[in-house]
Amino acid sequence: MNLNTDLTVLLKHPIVPQLRSISDQLSIDAYLVGGCIRDHILNRPFSKELDIVVVGSGVEFAKATHASLKKTTELKVFKNFGTAMFKYGDITLEFVGARKESYSRHSRKPVVESGSLRDDQLRRDFSINALAVGLNSRNYGQLIDPFNGLNDMKQRLIRTPLEPHRTFSDDPLRMLRAIRFATVLEFEIDPITFKGIISNRHRLEIVSRERVVEELNKILLTQKPSIGFISLDKCGILELILPEITDLKGVDVIDGQSHKDNFYHSLQVVDNISKATNNLWLRWAALLHDIGKSRTKEFTPQGKWTFWNHEAVGSRMVKGIFKRLRMPLNEKLHYVQKLVAMSSRPVSVANDNVTDSAVRRLVFDAGEEIDDLITLCQADITTKNKKKFITYYQNFELVKKKILEVEERDRLRNFQPPISGDFIMNYFNIKPSREVGQIKGAIIEAILQGEIDNNFDQAHIVMSREGEKLGLEAKEKYQKKSPKFNSSDRSR
Repeated sequence: MNLNTDLTVLLKHPIVPQLRSISDQLSIDAYLVGGCIRDHILNRPFSKELDIVVVGSGVEFAKATHASLKKTTELKVFKNFGTAMFKYGDITLEFVGARKESYSRHSRKPVVESGSLRDDQLRRDFSINALAVGLNSRNYGQLIDPFNGLNDMKQRLIRTPLEPHRTFSDDPLRMLRAIRFATVLEFEIDPITFKGIISNRHRLEIVSRERVVEELNKILLTQKPSIGFISLDKCGILELILPEITDLKGVDVIDGQSHKDNFYHSLQVVDNISKATNNLWLRWAALLHDIGKSRTKEFTPQGKWTFWNHEAVGSRMVKGIFKRLRMPLNEKLHYVQKLVAMSSRPVSVANDNVTDSAVRRLVFDAGEEIDDLITLCQADITTKNKKKFITYYQNFELVKKKILEVEERDRLRNFQPPISGDFIMNYFNIKPSREVGQIKGAIIEAILQGEIDNNFDQAHIVMSREGEKLGLEAKEKYQKKSPKFNSSDRSR
């Protein structure tokens, strides 16, 4: 692996010489540490976050730096943690005094005291994040690598500076961070470090669900999330936080008939969809789209495996996951539930004989999520049979073409019927009732079936017909009007 150990470009960034100047003025030792150095050496894009460790007061150093710069955001000081931060352009600078930490068994919050640079490097999570670069004139640009982080980068390894049990027991969130970094960088986790994760996995109980989800989200947003989820499974963490996913593992065989391994299938779908979108919640829908299969799996008397109604079952399970992990119980939840519930719908219309009415109903039910639903369903094609893959893919292209045609003609996305419930009540002089819903439903059904166009005049004919069936009579003022009604009456 080619590493960029020439720090010239990093040191020439406009903010770095300024930090050197402040360090010299205050006669305080300061260092760049962590991710910005790692990313530079790995030839990754310049980090938008610079961490500065100060042997002394990080807050004092931050105040001096903030005062010397223009066009910065407000300086935020966190006295309890001895840290301060502000933004300079699109770069976030965070300052902290060098420190050493000790932990209690039941908390991730450490007892902190002042320390040396080495003390601060020892508290870092992984060797590749423990590198430092001097900012004083006497050691400007000097790379300080006490735990062989450079060599670990060459070996593409994630390894803890300290003995793994201590690192992970002190702060169990680091176990998820190890897997996240391995996924992002496509590194391996050092075998001894991985054993430390296995031994300490139950320590995640003291980590807030919000922080766990934050790491899961970062894994889901990588180029190949399956790397992370397979590691989470191998170390036993996945069954602790997402048992609905690990329940999909395995293949049952009865009378020579088997089904696919829905665990690895789901991870393949996530990888597929990650090539098409950065939408986090669509990636969540891909991960969870088959979770109902573990509860609906059945071997029929006809000798076939079925997962009848797994979409509806899975959609209901999504809410339980969101509640347990303290994920947002708002439109994000409803979005994921809807896509899981509808995840097989496009398959039913993906054939050469697809009718306009079937596509019309699909577009109506999916609404604004129709494009994401099709993206999910195309990602769901994981067959290794090239002939089948081509057939499935071509059928979905046909469905997409039909959707465009129907949308252009019938305007069904976020569809509202041309005649509202209020108009129906005024027309027949009735109060809110079952009859209003029946008439409105008949209008919608007629449009979806292609019996009428999506416009007021044709919907009015259906309304009159259905009202007659129900024994309703129009108010006199409406009876005397011509078939064309005023736009003010066409309440939508």
